Amino acid sequence: MHLVETMAYAGAKPWHGLGNKLEQHQPIEVWKRQAGMDWQIEDSEVRFITGSSAIGAIHSFPEQKVLYRSDTREPLAVVSKRFKVVQPGEILEFYRDLTQHSGFELETAGVLKGGKKFWAMARTGQSTSLKGRDRVDGACQKFCVRGIP
Repeated sequence: MHLVETMAYAGAKPWHGLGNKLEQHQPIEVWKRQAGMDWQIEDSEVRFITGSSAIGAIHSFPEQKVLYRSDTREPLAVVSKRFKVVQPGEILEFYRDLTQHSGFELETAGVLKGGKKFWAMARTGQSTSLKGRDRVDGACQKFCVRGIP
């Protein structure tokens, strides 16, 4: 079983065979849509009910907040009020200038674990050869693993 919810790629098909194939040099907006990253993380106050399930009092827990997806309203995590949210689209925006002006090419991007994690990776356009003529291509990866616990 895989944890990939959605993803997009350009170039060779990924080893696992998942994702939406894109032509080279697509704009960030196309990557956001095809990689499933065109939604926002929203937050709400944590509330709970005391008493029986039929009759009870609603209370809030002001030190915490619930993070949820704007598109599906699925909960992602309960975090402290100080938690800094990284939006899925911010991961791709990191590459906007690099792809437009510095020769980077987006290679893959996507969403894991129902939206709790997301990533993007681009080729830098640089490579080197090691002793024995092994070629090493440069890549730059932006992976939001701290995004949501």
